[in-house]
Formats: sequence, C-alpha cells, structure tokens
Amino acid sequence: MTNILEAIYNVFNFRVLEIKSHYSGRNRVNNVGEALESYIKDSFANTFKVKDEQKRLEIFNKEFSWLGNQNHPPDIMIKGGDAIEVKKTQSARSDLALNSSYPKPNIVSSSPMITQECRECENWNKKDLIYCIGHTTDEVLKSLWMVYGNIYAAKHETYQRINETISDGINTIDDVEFAATKELGRVNRVDPLGITNLRIRGMWQIQNPRKVFNYLRESHLSDFELVCLIPKEKYDSFNKESKNKIESINKDEFSISDVKVKDPNNPVKLVSCKLIEYNI
Repeated sequence: MTNILEAIYNVFNFRVLEIKSHYSGRNRVNNVGEALESYIKDSFANTFKVKDEQKRLEIFNKEFSWLGNQNHPPDIMIKGGDAIEVKKTQSARSDLALNSSYPKPNIVSSSPMITQECRECENWNKKDLIYCIGHTTDEVLKSLWMVYGNIYAAKHETYQRINETISDGINTIDDVEFAATKELGRVNRVDPLGITNLRIRGMWQIQNPRKVFNYLRESHLSDFELVCLIPKEKYDSFNKESKNKIESINKDEFSISDVKVKDPNNPVKLVSCKLIEYNI
C-alpha cells in the first residue's frame, strides 16, 4: 500500500517540473489542472516513468480504490489508506477555493457529499485526508504543499453548524416553496408565474497553507519546493521501509525536522509534526 512518504520519495527522484508538456505529450490532459492531478496520482502510484497506459491503469487499480470527479470529493482514495484532495493555485499565496465543500479534517463515508460509488468502493468509514496544493504557471509546477487535514481544518461540527444555521434561517421565510437539496437551500416558484427558482450555495475558501504555517519556515527562492506537514503520530504509523526511504536521503536540498503546529480546534494547544522540505 502506498502512502505520502512514498509520494515524497517519488517526487524527489522524478524532478520533472514541466508538467503540462510532460502529460500533454502522453495524451492525458488538456490543461495544467489535469496535469497536476495526473502528477499527484503518479507520485503516489510510482508511475511517473510508466509509458504503457494499460500498465499504469493496472497499478492505479492496485493502489487506489477511488478516483473521483470535480463535483464529489475526494479526488483520490488509497486502497486501505488515506484520501487525497488536489487543489491548484496560480499564485503562491492565494486562498483555496473549496466551493460548496467546507474544509475537512478527514473524510467520512456518511458525508452527503460522497457518492454511493465512493461509499462502496472499499470497506471504510473514515479516512485521513491529505490536501495536495500545487502552485503552477500555465506550464510548470512551482511548488507542492502536502498537509494533513487534521492539522489544517477544524472538526466537522465547526463548519456544519454554520451550514445548518443558514439553512434553518432560510426555511423560516414565509410564503415561499422550499425544496429538498444538498445545498444550503433551494426556493422554487419565487415569482407569480412560478418560473423562477433560487439555489443557495456555500462558497467556502481556506487560506493557503503557505500563510497558515508561515511561523514554521522562511520562504526560499527556488525553482521548485515541496513542503509536507505530517502529524508525528501519523508519521510513526507508516511502515519502516517507507520511513527509511526518505530518512536515507542525504542531500542539502532535502530536510526532515520536528516542529509543533497550532491545533485547528484550539490554537493554544500544539501538535507535534514532521516538516519535510525539498528545494531545487
């Protein structure tokens, strides 16, 4: 089973940053956003150099239980392992647009945002969630941050309370026809002719991890940076082989250090983490 340490090791050894041309040449993508998703899949599956598409898909089938779509999180689920959300920005510090999906510390199978196919793709109830945030130009990957949701986002109830309060408030409006929806609300037949409907959707954003964790590190001038934050408890749970791979990297541009980050549910508390950095 693959994991985030394997992905880091594979990114370190691949060193191709022109992701748009790399994946366009293999007839897989139409834009840099799709190229970034392919890059993340290949990093976890160790398929960067697999040219045979059939063999690549067979490896995906072995490593992943779910490859999602734009409207239903998560983007990737490792079979028996973590879930992954891929986000692209064209500014190094811009906020992440999550749209109707609030920030999540983890993914649960009971979520209404999860499709039935995702719910049944393997036997699971809850998965740790990795946010993979790629900063790109129109052609090149400039940085990749990989952060676990439970040190980035607050517990589900924090966001659900806001959603439910808004929905309950909308439902108190007199003389309108409400419809069942997974969005914040939907009002049908607003006008006398009954031809106008109102959809009420959440548009969630979260600050870029470069801003959120700016107290941990200084910015580097580099062609590419990989920054990964893993709770120490999670890091310790990975198999010895995966840990040995990255701990054996002896390069000036690669480092692993112990840090403490603010608990998203109570910032006065600190969570022990591993900070992994790679700059070229």
